Amino acid sequence: MLKAIFWDMDGTMVDSEPLWGVATYELSEALGRRLTPELRESTIGGSFPNTLSICALHAGISLSEEDYPRYRRRMFDRMAELFSGDLTPNPGVRELLTELKAQNLPMLVTTNTERELADNCIDAVGRDFFIGSVTGDEVPAPKPAPDMYLEAARRVGANPSDCLVFEDSFAGMSGAIAAGCRVIGLPEDPDSPVPEGVVLLRSLQGSNSFQGVTAEKVHEWFDRIPQ
Repeated sequence: MLKAIFWDMDGTMVDSEPLWGVATYELSEALGRRLTPELRESTIGGSFPNTLSICALHAGISLSEEDYPRYRRRMFDRMAELFSGDLTPNPGVRELLTELKAQNLPMLVTTNTERELADNCIDAVGRDFFIGSVTGDEVPAPKPAPDMYLEAARRVGANPSDCLVFEDSFAGMSGAIAAGCRVIGLPEDPDSPVPEGVVLLRSLQGSNSFQGVTAEKVHEWFDRIPQ
Protein backbone atom coordinates (compact mmCIF):
# COMPACT_ATOMS: atom_id res chain seq x y z
CA MET A 1 0.00 0.00 0.00
CA LEU A 2 1.18 3.50 -0.82
CA LYS A 3 2.04 5.19 2.48
CA ALA A 4 3.61 8.50 1.36
CA ILE A 5 4.79 10.51 -1.63
CA PHE A 6 8.03 12.48 -1.80
CA TRP A 7 8.14 15.24 -4.38
CA ASP A 8 11.21 16.75 -5.95
CA MET A 9 10.75 20.46 -6.55
CA ASP A 10 12.89 22.04 -9.30
CA GLY A 11 11.86 20.66 -12.67
CA THR A 12 9.24 18.33 -11.18
CA MET A 13 6.68 20.59 -9.52
CA VAL A 14 8.00 23.99 -10.61
CA ASP A 15 9.64 24.87 -13.92
CA SER A 16 12.60 26.50 -12.19
CA GLU A 17 15.39 24.56 -13.90
CA PRO A 18 15.77 27.22 -16.63
CA LEU A 19 16.39 29.76 -13.85
CA TRP A 20 19.03 27.50 -12.30
CA GLY A 21 20.52 27.25 -15.78
CA VAL A 22 20.86 31.03 -16.01
CA ALA A 23 22.62 31.26 -12.65
CA THR A 24 24.82 28.23 -13.32
CA TYR A 25 26.05 29.53 -16.66
CA GLU A 26 26.78 32.89 -15.05
CA LEU A 27 28.69 31.18 -12.26
CA SER A 28 30.81 29.26 -14.74
CA GLU A 29 31.57 32.47 -16.61
CA ALA A 30 32.61 34.15 -13.37
CA LEU A 31 35.04 31.28 -12.85
CA GLY A 32 36.49 31.85 -16.29
CA ARG A 33 34.85 29.45 -18.75
CA ARG A 34 31.21 28.94 -19.69
CA LEU A 35 29.90 25.41 -19.23
CA THR A 36 28.88 23.37 -22.24
CA PRO A 37 25.21 22.35 -22.39
CA GLU A 38 26.28 18.78 -21.58
CA LEU A 39 28.13 19.87 -18.45
CA ARG A 40 25.24 22.10 -17.42
CA GLU A 41 22.95 19.06 -17.70
CA SER A 42 25.26 17.15 -15.36
CA THR A 43 24.60 19.77 -12.65
CA ILE A 44 20.81 19.35 -12.75
CA GLY A 45 19.45 18.08 -9.47
CA GLY A 46 22.85 18.23 -7.83
CA SER A 47 24.07 20.20 -4.84
CA PHE A 48 25.82 23.56 -5.01
CA PRO A 49 29.23 22.07 -4.06
CA ASN A 50 28.85 19.65 -6.97
CA THR A 51 27.95 22.48 -9.37
CA LEU A 52 30.86 24.64 -8.18
CA SER A 53 33.26 21.73 -8.54
CA ILE A 54 32.12 21.07 -12.13
CA CYS A 55 32.48 24.75 -13.02
CA ALA A 56 35.93 25.01 -11.47
CA LEU A 57 37.17 21.83 -13.15
CA HIS A 58 35.89 23.04 -16.52
CA ALA A 59 37.65 26.38 -16.02
CA GLY A 60 40.84 24.60 -14.99
CA ILE A 61 41.18 26.37 -11.68
CA SER A 62 41.59 25.32 -8.06
CA LEU A 63 39.42 26.86 -5.39
CA SER A 64 40.45 27.67 -1.85
CA GLU A 65 38.26 27.22 1.20
CA GLU A 66 37.67 30.97 1.19
CA ASP A 67 36.31 30.83 -2.36
CA TYR A 68 33.37 28.54 -1.52
CA PRO A 69 31.29 30.95 0.62
CA ARG A 70 31.95 33.79 -1.83
CA TYR A 71 30.70 31.88 -4.86
CA ARG A 72 27.85 30.35 -2.89
CA ARG A 73 26.65 33.81 -1.87
CA ARG A 74 26.88 34.98 -5.47
CA MET A 75 24.85 32.01 -6.73
CA PHE A 76 22.22 32.19 -4.01
CA ASP A 77 21.73 35.94 -4.34
CA ARG A 78 21.26 35.52 -8.08
CA MET A 79 18.76 32.70 -7.59
CA ALA A 80 16.82 34.75 -5.04
CA GLU A 81 16.61 37.51 -7.65
CA LEU A 82 15.40 35.09 -10.32
CA PHE A 83 12.91 33.45 -7.93
CA SER A 84 11.42 36.85 -7.09
CA GLY A 85 9.60 36.67 -10.42
CA ASP A 86 6.55 34.53 -11.11
CA LEU A 87 7.11 30.94 -9.99
CA THR A 88 4.24 28.86 -11.34
CA PRO A 89 3.64 25.16 -10.60
CA ASN A 90 3.78 22.89 -13.62
CA PRO A 91 0.40 22.09 -15.24
CA GLY A 92 -1.65 19.58 -13.31
CA VAL A 93 0.51 19.63 -10.18
CA ARG A 94 -1.83 21.54 -7.89
CA GLU A 95 -4.85 19.58 -9.03
CA LEU A 96 -3.13 16.28 -8.29
CA LEU A 97 -1.80 17.50 -4.95
CA THR A 98 -5.32 18.60 -3.99
CA GLU A 99 -6.72 15.12 -4.68
CA LEU A 100 -3.93 13.35 -2.82
CA LYS A 101 -4.18 15.64 0.20
CA ALA A 102 -7.93 14.97 0.37
CA GLN A 103 -7.00 11.30 0.88
CA ASN A 104 -4.83 12.30 3.85
CA LEU A 105 -1.81 10.82 2.11
CA PRO A 106 1.38 12.22 3.71
CA MET A 107 3.54 14.15 1.24
CA LEU A 108 6.92 15.83 1.67
CA VAL A 109 9.09 17.96 -0.57
CA THR A 110 12.55 16.40 -1.01
CA THR A 111 14.88 18.82 -2.74
CA ASN A 112 18.62 19.38 -3.04
CA THR A 113 17.94 23.12 -3.03
CA GLU A 114 19.05 24.55 0.28
CA ARG A 115 16.45 25.86 2.73
CA GLU A 116 17.35 29.48 2.05
CA LEU A 117 15.99 29.18 -1.49
CA ALA A 118 13.65 26.20 -1.25
CA ASP A 119 10.95 27.94 0.79
CA ASN A 120 10.12 30.34 -2.06
CA CYS A 121 9.36 27.45 -4.40
CA ILE A 122 7.46 25.46 -1.78
CA ASP A 123 5.27 28.50 -1.13
CA ALA A 124 4.70 28.91 -4.88
CA VAL A 125 3.34 25.36 -5.08
CA GLY A 126 1.41 25.52 -1.81
CA ARG A 127 2.97 24.69 1.54
CA ASP A 128 -0.28 23.32 2.95
CA PHE A 129 -0.15 20.34 0.61
CA PHE A 130 2.85 18.93 2.47
CA ILE A 131 3.47 17.73 6.01
CA GLY A 132 7.05 18.94 5.72
CA SER A 133 10.14 19.16 3.57
CA VAL A 134 13.75 18.00 3.53
CA THR A 135 16.37 20.18 1.84
CA GLY A 136 19.89 19.50 0.68
CA ASP A 137 21.54 21.27 3.61
CA GLU A 138 19.51 19.33 6.19
CA VAL A 139 20.92 15.84 5.57
CA PRO A 140 24.45 14.43 5.87
CA ALA A 141 24.70 14.00 2.10
CA PRO A 142 22.42 15.42 -0.63
CA LYS A 143 21.22 13.59 -3.74
CA PRO A 144 22.43 11.27 -5.25
CA ALA A 145 22.89 9.92 -1.72
CA PRO A 146 19.77 8.23 -0.28
CA ASP A 147 19.85 10.25 2.97
CA MET A 148 17.05 12.64 2.05
CA TYR A 149 14.58 9.90 1.18
CA LEU A 150 15.49 7.81 4.20
CA GLU A 151 14.85 10.84 6.40
CA ALA A 152 11.51 11.50 4.71
CA ALA A 153 10.47 7.86 5.20
CA ARG A 154 11.52 8.08 8.85
CA ARG A 155 9.37 11.16 9.35
CA VAL A 156 6.25 9.43 8.06
CA GLY A 157 7.08 6.16 9.84
CA ALA A 158 7.02 4.12 6.65
CA ASN A 159 9.26 1.62 4.91
CA PRO A 160 10.88 3.33 1.88
CA SER A 161 9.44 0.61 -0.36
CA ASP A 162 5.96 1.87 0.59
CA CYS A 163 6.87 5.40 -0.55
CA LEU A 164 6.65 6.86 -4.04
CA VAL A 165 9.04 9.50 -5.40
CA PHE A 166 8.42 11.88 -8.31
CA GLU A 167 11.79 13.09 -9.59
CA ASP A 168 13.21 14.56 -12.80
CA SER A 169 17.00 14.44 -12.28
CA PHE A 170 19.33 11.48 -12.57
CA ALA A 171 20.85 12.36 -9.20
CA GLY A 172 17.47 12.42 -7.50
CA MET A 173 16.24 9.23 -9.14
CA SER A 174 19.48 7.48 -8.15
CA GLY A 175 19.15 8.53 -4.52
CA ALA A 176 15.53 7.46 -4.33
CA ILE A 177 16.27 4.04 -5.81
CA ALA A 178 19.22 3.62 -3.44
CA ALA A 179 16.90 4.38 -0.52
CA GLY A 180 14.52 1.65 -1.64
CA CYS A 181 11.67 3.89 -2.76
CA ARG A 182 9.58 3.33 -5.86
CA VAL A 183 10.30 6.04 -8.42
CA ILE A 184 8.43 7.69 -11.28
CA GLY A 185 10.89 9.68 -13.37
CA LEU A 186 10.31 12.82 -15.39
CA PRO A 187 13.60 13.50 -17.24
CA GLU A 188 13.23 16.43 -19.61
CA ASP A 189 15.13 14.66 -22.38
CA PRO A 190 13.33 11.45 -23.40
CA ASP A 191 16.68 9.98 -24.46
CA SER A 192 18.38 10.62 -21.11
CA PRO A 193 19.42 7.46 -19.26
CA VAL A 194 17.63 6.70 -16.00
CA PRO A 195 18.66 4.42 -13.13
CA GLU A 196 17.47 0.83 -13.22
CA GLY A 197 14.12 0.46 -11.51
CA VAL A 198 12.75 3.89 -12.45
CA VAL A 199 9.44 3.94 -14.31
CA LEU A 200 8.99 6.92 -16.62
CA LEU A 201 5.91 9.11 -16.42
CA ARG A 202 5.95 9.18 -20.22
CA SER A 203 5.43 5.42 -20.33
CA LEU A 204 2.55 5.60 -17.85
CA GLN A 205 0.84 8.78 -18.99
CA GLY A 206 1.93 9.18 -22.61
CA SER A 207 3.56 12.51 -21.76
CA ASN A 208 5.86 14.13 -19.21
CA SER A 209 3.03 16.23 -17.79
CA PHE A 210 0.85 15.89 -14.70
CA GLN A 211 -2.15 17.22 -16.61
CA GLY A 212 -4.92 14.66 -16.34
CA VAL A 213 -3.10 12.61 -13.69
CA THR A 214 -5.50 11.64 -10.90
CA ALA A 215 -4.91 10.27 -7.42
CA GLU A 216 -6.49 7.01 -8.57
CA LYS A 217 -3.92 6.69 -11.35
CA VAL A 218 -1.06 7.34 -8.92
CA HIS A 219 -2.21 4.49 -6.68
CA GLU A 220 -2.57 2.20 -9.68
CA TRP A 221 0.91 3.09 -10.93
CA PHE A 222 2.44 2.53 -7.53
CA ASP A 223 1.00 -0.98 -7.37
CA ARG A 224 2.52 -1.75 -10.77
CA ILE A 225 6.05 -0.67 -9.88
CA PRO A 226 8.06 -3.68 -8.67
CA GLN A 227 9.67 -3.41 -5.25
